[in-house]
Amino acid sequence: MIPARYAATRFPQKLMKMLGDKTVIRSTYENTVATELFSEVYVVTDHPLIYDEITRHGGKALMSKREHESGTDRIAEAVEHIDADVILNVQGDEPFVSAPPLAALLSVFEQPDTRVASLMKPFQDVEIAHNPNVVKVVVDRNFQSLMFSRSPIPYHRNHTLPVTYYEHIGVYAFTKEALMKFTQLKPTPLELIEKIECLRFLENGIPLKMVTTEVAMLKIDVPDDLEKAIDHLNKINQLKR
Repeated sequence: MIPARYAATRFPQKLMKMLGDKTVIRSTYENTVATELFSEVYVVTDHPLIYDEITRHGGKALMSKREHESGTDRIAEAVEHIDADVILNVQGDEPFVSAPPLAALLSVFEQPDTRVASLMKPFQDVEIAHNPNVVKVVVDRNFQSLMFSRSPIPYHRNHTLPVTYYEHIGVYAFTKEALMKFTQLKPTPLELIEKIECLRFLENGIPLKMVTTEVAMLKIDVPDDLEKAIDHLNKINQLKR
């Protein structure tokens, strides 16, 4: 499921911006379908422009009927009456989504205690750590999430020790039970302060199983990100020639 909100706060209408010869949302949808990992792929949106963009190119889309606090709430409405074991949430602004990290994410559901899982990517650049548009995550020894924040976590107080940061990649997978539980819970204080939806799970005692990936998945949060995505796409196209 791909939640697709039209009026994004930091970059309005970003999903309908052009990335090469396709819109951002169409690129995300078609690359998700191309992984061949899912029985069904839908865009779930609040706006007819996005709905029409997907369906007129042969894709599947659903209109959400209500306003929602998060993309996870939006897809929960859509899957409430759908029979599914595991639901994967790919953000609409992740146009370079690919199969390897998604397959790794789905594989952790072979462990019967997994209810919610997500991706993270290691990095060491301090400037990125201080960028509030990059959500950081810290985990325990079993790769269960301890905290998500836009602040640099962990704080590097002891400079005699090296530090590895982890960027949270906004791709989630849930059992249907966990997804429906999420929507029954009210938005939580840290979730609202940080504007990070998965904190609702943590604040209600539900940890996320984190899966490490080295695959770069450029997310389009702000206009500068779109320029980076265009450059990245141009490099990909040059390699194909």
